[in-house]
Amino acid sequence: MASLILDNVHFSYPIFEVGARSLKVSLFNQVTGGRVASNAGHVRVDALQGITARFGDGDRVALVGRNGSGKTTLLRLLAGLASPQKGSIAATGRVVPLITTGLGINPELSGEANIELPLRLLGANNAEVRHAMTEIPEFTGLGKFIKMPVRTYSEGMKARLNFAIATSLHADILILDEWLGAGDADFQDKAQKRLKEMVDRAGVLVITSHSMQLLRDVCNKAIWIDRGIQVMTGEINPVIDSYLASSTLTSFAAE
Repeated sequence: MASLILDNVHFSYPIFEVGARSLKVSLFNQVTGGRVASNAGHVRVDALQGITARFGDGDRVALVGRNGSGKTTLLRLLAGLASPQKGSIAATGRVVPLITTGLGINPELSGEANIELPLRLLGANNAEVRHAMTEIPEFTGLGKFIKMPVRTYSEGMKARLNFAIATSLHADILILDEWLGAGDADFQDKAQKRLKEMVDRAGVLVITSHSMQLLRDVCNKAIWIDRGIQVMTGEINPVIDSYLASSTLTSFAAE
């Protein structure tokens, strides 16, 4: 049983040390919507302010919000790449983050030699690594190139290898930053089928995307974040409808 519980999650990050009345503080406040704080000359951005939610098996959760709202920061926290400074995140089951591909790849090593380290970083056990060493060369269709240094690969070949490694493990909780593609046009259908199967097997999915239609098609729940604040959480269509209505009003008011 997979579950994901966010309890009053706060996260901020420093920008620079400067006086609170600096022009830079004023400019950053304009860009971040007033989320810059200053204390004794230390300036920080309050990226997330009190995010609370609970999800379980079968939930597919969309993160929506304007650019700079805190979505990517929340994905990084869920992936375990950073920790909340206040509040907590509790995950039951293996978390697999597909935030970036290519993690742990050494271009001087062969494609085959590059399979194990990224999988270990994602928490793979010995049996899973052994399976991947057989399955990934077959899935990518790299043939003899699997024995050659990755620096000799075309961009399409690198994309195939990176995608295959990133999607080779079972995820109880899958963290996805945009719907992944994989290079060559003739590989896309294979890649999309593989990713869909991975999503279908996952207990919980958390995804952000610029495509609202994709989020409606894939997800059943959503969190709307604005300026680091949780505006609305619930069923996918009401949340996206409210977010889009707000965005339209904001755009109209700015004209």
